[in-house]
Amino acid sequence: MNSAPITSIHTQSKIPATLHDNTHTHSDSTNSTGFTLAQCYKMLALAAFLLAFVVVGLGAYTRLVHAGLGCPDWPGCYGHLTWPTSQQEISAAEAKFPETPVELDKTWPEMVHRYFAGTLGLLVLAIVTVSVLNKKSNARSKQPIKLPFLILAIVIVQAAFGMWTVTLKLWPQVVTLHLLGGFTTLALLGLLNIKLNQERLFKHFSNYPASDLPQQPNVKIIKRLSIICLLLVVTQISLGGWTAANYAALPCHDFPTCQGTLWPTMDFKSGFNVTQTIGPNYLGGQLDGPSRTAIHMSHRIGAGLVFLFCIPLIILLYRQPFLKSSAVILLSALTIQIALGISNVVFITPLPVAILHNLFGVILLLSLIFCLSHLLYFKKFNLQSIQSDKNLSPRS
Repeated sequence: MNSAPITSIHTQSKIPATLHDNTHTHSDSTNSTGFTLAQCYKMLALAAFLLAFVVVGLGAYTRLVHAGLGCPDWPGCYGHLTWPTSQQEISAAEAKFPETPVELDKTWPEMVHRYFAGTLGLLVLAIVTVSVLNKKSNARSKQPIKLPFLILAIVIVQAAFGMWTVTLKLWPQVVTLHLLGGFTTLALLGLLNIKLNQERLFKHFSNYPASDLPQQPNVKIIKRLSIICLLLVVTQISLGGWTAANYAALPCHDFPTCQGTLWPTMDFKSGFNVTQTIGPNYLGGQLDGPSRTAIHMSHRIGAGLVFLFCIPLIILLYRQPFLKSSAVILLSALTIQIALGISNVVFITPLPVAILHNLFGVILLLSLIFCLSHLLYFKKFNLQSIQSDKNLSPRS
């Protein structure tokens, strides 16, 4: 008998047996330990993901209240583990750092951000340790082992960029890379959680009849468009980081025009000069008006491109029953992000709106990663379902 085609998948389809290797061990003697480590791995990954959200939000708050240089040294603050509070401590700190008077409203945001980021680093280190122990106790486990090491490496680099942000006095290149590193850390932690819970996606697919599952050509089109949108969002986040690093959010107070015109005076050469010298204090920015306007308008144009490409993707996703949830999440993130961006301009960057604009930038990124994960795991689900059909089919 021939094996059943892929379209034979129906509502009662079972998850391919190979999936159960993700959380179960190969022998009863190691089942208890392996299960505990696997569950611990998942819990730590989720905790790190949620904490990374907090760290990104605190980083945005620190930057927006101009507290990036609230502490002139690193990793301490005026030589303290926290920050100077008493009048005696403040006097001693100002004597040690005469060029940077103590501003308490700027010291605590910087140090709170550092401690939360440090805690995230320790949590990622714990994830790496547990992932290694889990692999040793269960050689057949398919839970990620390389991804945690990549995340740990990025967190270490992030710590270095955090130091350079202070020592190089908010040099825009470093500030932008530091922001991108934070977004990358959060995105990879999101991907790690998806990988650790991939069996849920397979169960999700198996609940749909064959008529609701897309054909391979449709999946390829959606996947290619998703990748294009992902690249555009990454570029847009980079532009957002450059906008923030150069304090270019305020040249335009009107929308959709800027300074009363659709194309104001701009200096793109100076605005995107990535060879700005090290040395000056970049708090508040060093660029002139036309340069900042060029950065601001580039960020607007980038937002328009993201919108133009994401809308067709959302329509295609919504037409596929098993991808409707991805379409709704992506549409919600895109709509809110655009609304926050416009509000930033019209209401002159109110602090809560500006922080949410940062957070929904990464939520939009995560939405596209979630969508692509659905598509990639659907392909894997198809392949394993076909293999399962072959194994179950009686031989002629």
